[in-house]
Amino acid sequence: MDDIFLSHNNIVSAYGFNSTSAIDKIKQEITSLTQYDDKHVLHETFCSSRIDQVGLKKQYEALNPKEAHTRLEQMLLVSLADTMKKSAVTPTNRVGIILSTTKGNIDVFEKGNPFPEDRAYLSALGTKIQQFFGFQSKPIIVSNACVSGVLAIAVAKRFIQQGRYDDVFVVAGDLVTQFILSGFNAFQALSVAPCRPYCNTRTGINIGEVAASVLVTKNESKISSESVRILGEASCNDANHISGPSRTGEGLYRSVNIALEQAHINPSAIDYISAHGTATMFNDEMESIAFNRAGLANTPLNSLKSYFGHTLGASGLLETIIGMHSLHQNTLFASKGFQELGVSQPLNIIRSTTSKNITTFLKTASGFGGSNTAAIFQKV
Repeated sequence: MDDIFLSHNNIVSAYGFNSTSAIDKIKQEITSLTQYDDKHVLHETFCSSRIDQVGLKKQYEALNPKEAHTRLEQMLLVSLADTMKKSAVTPTNRVGIILSTTKGNIDVFEKGNPFPEDRAYLSALGTKIQQFFGFQSKPIIVSNACVSGVLAIAVAKRFIQQGRYDDVFVVAGDLVTQFILSGFNAFQALSVAPCRPYCNTRTGINIGEVAASVLVTKNESKISSESVRILGEASCNDANHISGPSRTGEGLYRSVNIALEQAHINPSAIDYISAHGTATMFNDEMESIAFNRAGLANTPLNSLKSYFGHTLGASGLLETIIGMHSLHQNTLFASKGFQELGVSQPLNIIRSTTSKNITTFLKTASGFGGSNTAAIFQKV
């Protein structure tokens, strides 16, 4: 079976409008999380990572749009335009487009938003992206809670292996909005300070916003300097609860095991884990159990939520892209803010950014509804 690669990529975040700006700040262990007192989105003070609106507008207008786009659409267009330009891939009928998001244009329901409410349909969002770039193939929407970003990569891989496409662009994004912040606040899950995944003194989750994009391809001539090979992937639902993960980590454990089997490697071959790590009590505990059951207790592990917050349907793709750069820079990025272990099972948390020769990493994600996904990537 042909190898499938992740290649050219872009990250639009509070750090800037390219992947390099984000990687540079993470290497310096600088978070983009900031405290906000913005009554428009939440009546209480909250900690978040938000994209600079002035900078985004400038980047978006440089694309010479022919119609108005929502804020999320602008983020997605800016990210994907850069990835498509660098890859030089023309959107023929052999090129697919997959959009990963949790809530899409949910902000159109907010008071004063100028766009019609039917813009909230995810199909409408996909169509806007398709039309802007002239994709011949119908956009595929992957919206499966917070595993969406990793799952979208897996779906792209499967389409290529099945012969439907030669190349697939995956673009992901979610916003910081009234709806999302009020929802997590109702769970009493929001932290007013930067989150500290797996730490004994963690106080909850932060919500962030980002857009990210990547080219998935079988063509070795299209790989970039930070390309990785997809060795294996899997997705399992533990069907435990609408918002609470399995107490035994069953879904994540099975996802990791199946991905390892597909990759034909043992747990000892994993150099580090880019984990979900939301800094909520139940999620972090579940992950510690699943990783121990999978024989990965000693594997170096980080969560990038302490840099971006939880970017929902974009988080898995965002964190995979950072993992790609991590491999090629032979650098283990710190899980910022971690002080002492606050879960019942041992984990090897990366406490400081460290140089190390690494070739393979495991990316995991877990989300509402019992969804769990794992993917294994290897440096090219």
